[in-house]
Amino acid sequence: MKRRNARLTALSMAALMTASLTACGGGGSSEDGGKDGGSASGGEKEITYWNIGVESPDKDIVTKAVEKFNSETESGYTVTSVPTQNDTYKEKLVVAMSSGECPDMYSCWSGGPMYEYIDSGFGQPIDDLFNASDIKDKLMESAVGQATYNDHVYAVPYQNVSMSGIFYNKEMFDKYKLKEPETLADLENICDTLKNNGITPFALANSSKWTGSMYYMNLAARYGGLEPFQNAVAGEGKFTDDCFIKAGEKIQEWVEAGYFPDGVNSLSEDDGQAKQLMYQETAGMLLCGSWYTGTFSTDSAEFYEKIGWFPFPAVEESDADPSIMIGTVGDQFIVFNCEGEKLEAAFECAEAHLSDEVIDFEVENGKIPPVTGIEGKLSDSITKEVVEAANNASEIQLWYDQYLPPAVATAHLDGLQEVFGMTKTPQEAQEAMQKAMDDYLANKAE
Repeated sequence: MKRRNARLTALSMAALMTASLTACGGGGSSEDGGKDGGSASGGEKEITYWNIGVESPDKDIVTKAVEKFNSETESGYTVTSVPTQNDTYKEKLVVAMSSGECPDMYSCWSGGPMYEYIDSGFGQPIDDLFNASDIKDKLMESAVGQATYNDHVYAVPYQNVSMSGIFYNKEMFDKYKLKEPETLADLENICDTLKNNGITPFALANSSKWTGSMYYMNLAARYGGLEPFQNAVAGEGKFTDDCFIKAGEKIQEWVEAGYFPDGVNSLSEDDGQAKQLMYQETAGMLLCGSWYTGTFSTDSAEFYEKIGWFPFPAVEESDADPSIMIGTVGDQFIVFNCEGEKLEAAFECAEAHLSDEVIDFEVENGKIPPVTGIEGKLSDSITKEVVEAANNASEIQLWYDQYLPPAVATAHLDGLQEVFGMTKTPQEAQEAMQKAMDDYLANKAE
């Protein structure tokens, strides 16, 4: 199998950075399961499958799909699932690739890192298998788009439609006679009303940095659409475009207005400090990914009854399409590092992840599989709204920290945290991000 060793050095250097750059996933604290280190593949008829399903329900979903394949396949192959805790998964995967020992199939996030894996020779195109499969018509078109690279399908998206949006306390809105906003001005009026009544408008814990990026990405998209971002990534535009500067300036306006908690950059999302502000009802809204439906409902079904949701509102003076959403359709994507009969069998296992029984199991456990018609299987009102927004979106922008090359994503997150901390201007932050992009493009051209 082809190996592009020139790409592996860059991958190895990026491993530690990318390990921390994820806005969602099935993390947890469990130990690695199965094999680790050494040869990533087992016997001739064994398919090694690396994934992040270490905790329920992710672990149960992967297990159900693998067991379905192992019990029903006529290929003669057996799949062995090797789950690894989210925080170290990317590093482990890159280290394996750097030593030339990558698993036969592995789950990952779409975007820059996945493209690096493919460019390094550790991902095989699956166009023929995909086009001959029932899942071609089963998957959402946008999910297939995020699984496609250089006009070829390389991955199978199988878990969760994750869109950013604003969760809010319905009882609090009713108390102060507030309505879901249609415009950014409406949202700011809500924030002012909450602030005037001693309530922090937004629950945000930004020590992880990606949480603050949610605000920035939505604002940039509402000010300028997605073309400025796409042009900047392609080297045809700049991350100093007006929409990026305006997004940073608006964040600093909100910081000065007291829309975020005190010490926002020291608060930990991983420790639950943002959601605790919602539970204590000292904050009225929380902007984050739609996986928070599962977080809220699992923590307290009673509190979840108080929660509503709306997509990020439009900017009045902008011509940008307000239906654009920020998120991912698939959340986890299975990529294949094998060929011939083994690839066919591995793809069959990926298909099992999208079987009706596994999809039903996912829905029962609070997930939104990226398949058409999923609305009919959903009973929760908020998840229905999320899917409707995703279906109506003209475009869906993948999270910056997943889409961008690791060094550029790091510059984005570091600079933006300083914008929140008022220690760097939006212009300075964007110039640093652009320099990282320029350096990446120059190195890529060599």
